[in-house]
Amino acid sequence: MEVVLEGKDAVDWIYRGEGAANLVLGYTGSSPAFIGKIIRIQKAPRSRSQRMTGSPILSIHECLLWRDTNELGSSTSKEIVGQLFVLYVMSSFLGSEHVDAGIRILVSREFLESVEKNTLCQRPASRVQAARVNTLCDSALLVSDHSAFPHGKYRLHKFSPMVITSCVSILKEEPCISVEIKPKCGFLPCSKFIVEGNAIKRSVTRFRMHQVLKLHQGEISQVSEYDPLDLFSGSSNRVHDAIKALFTSPQNNFRVFLNGSLIFGGLGGGSDNTSNSISEALEDLIEGVIQADHGLRTSSFLQLVAETVFRSGVLNRLLGAQKLDMFDIEGAIHAYYNIVAQPCKVCRDFMDEELSHRYAPLHSISLEESLKIVRDYLIAATAKDCSLMISFRLREDGDPGPPDSTVYLEPTSQIFDYKAYFIDLDMKPLKKMVHYYELDQRIVSCYTQMLKTER
Repeated sequence: MEVVLEGKDAVDWIYRGEGAANLVLGYTGSSPAFIGKIIRIQKAPRSRSQRMTGSPILSIHECLLWRDTNELGSSTSKEIVGQLFVLYVMSSFLGSEHVDAGIRILVSREFLESVEKNTLCQRPASRVQAARVNTLCDSALLVSDHSAFPHGKYRLHKFSPMVITSCVSILKEEPCISVEIKPKCGFLPCSKFIVEGNAIKRSVTRFRMHQVLKLHQGEISQVSEYDPLDLFSGSSNRVHDAIKALFTSPQNNFRVFLNGSLIFGGLGGGSDNTSNSISEALEDLIEGVIQADHGLRTSSFLQLVAETVFRSGVLNRLLGAQKLDMFDIEGAIHAYYNIVAQPCKVCRDFMDEELSHRYAPLHSISLEESLKIVRDYLIAATAKDCSLMISFRLREDGDPGPPDSTVYLEPTSQIFDYKAYFIDLDMKPLKKMVHYYELDQRIVSCYTQMLKTER
């Protein structure tokens, strides 16, 4: 008989974080079916009415865009669409060994209403104002908790980070420490469709430019020193620099978990900069995992993360998926207007006739070519916005284990098993193409204005 989560079950599921589209809950109960699992629950923007399931999720143009992907066009819930997209599209680029498509599980309205109530005080205020749990959904996505190895003895989901600090002494058997990294775009675009006024995009990463806009809008208090090019560089030193920069300014791009419980970083709203008190707390919490003197544990852990990223090569596949975006949004937006059969508003807004002529060839390509450009752009957009979860478990027996799943931490002479999974692989809606173009223009404009001001 198929399991349905009812209102009484909500007490066993606690808030773990959220993105723009989904709420993430961790399991704290005793059911073997859910131990070591998390569920992703769909949110609904407060600015729009909630949507009932039952009718096809994809628009007519999206069905055309993804017509070659099994059953996507006929799917009647966002969870099924997401699962099929991960299973048939993203796993082919990122590798099935690093992707978990999960399974769909039924949920009652009472369960969703209880989740909405129970998590309200834990969610960041900005997230609460933007969206709520979509209580009209009839399902959620159940996936493995990749922040923990499946057989750890102790789990601390029910405790807050403050309580964990006082309970850290119990974490002596099979502790698992995990890091969640949002790598962002790891290459510089070279598309011929980038206008000269936006040429800065060819030399400065999107992440670094976006930081300036976020600072201008008050979303952050300080620009991060993180540069995605370092993380994807294939250079050991540069990868180490990238991890240190992410730790210094985690925002929503770097989080650390101990046995599945968040101990560093924000719960969905991000955290600007790492203070001395936060660093000290982390030093104490990882004492049972990193066997180093006080003051050296965090740096050793960051070295462990950097070494794993560098040696595993796990980001190579991600970069390949990101580089499907060969036209940049400044080229792909024209293909989008071809697909939706609307006059191109970008060409209409160009005051320079020469610029309009530059994009004319894009409006004379076939529908199939337009579909490929936009499809590749949206797959790349998912790859640029996903997270990488790496989990570590200490090998106590001294057995070095298989080289493709273990890493040696030289400062402490420890050997760790590790596993790496890509998460948050949501399919991007076709209608967001216009938003991507407008955001791109704001980002570049703000950055170039900042450069002019500094001169």
